[in-house]
Amino acid sequence: MSFPALTSPLTLHCLAAGSYDLVLDGEIVASVVRDISAGGDLRGWRTEPLKDTLPFPAPFTKPVHASRTLEAAAAWLDGAEIAGDG
Repeated sequence: MSFPALTSPLTLHCLAAGSYDLVLDGEIVASVVRDISAGGDLRGWRTEPLKDTLPFPAPFTKPVHASRTLEAAAAWLDGAEIAGDG
C-alpha cells in the first residue's frame, strides 16, 4: 500500500529505544512502537495513526497495523526512511 501523491518522503524519527514518530511534511502523522509482552518478549511492532477516527489515512485500514520488524513496518509505510537508531 502507498500514500497517494506524496510530495515528500516519510521519515521515522526515533524518540527512544523502540519508539518512533512517522513524519510527513514536518507533521507527525503516526507512531511506530515495539510491542513487548508482559514477560518482556518482543512480539513485533505496532503502527498507529494519530487520527483514530474514520476514515484512516492511507495505508491504514484499521487503527493498528502489526509488523514483525521495524524494517517491515517502514516498508509497509511506503518505504519510510528510518532516522536514528532505537
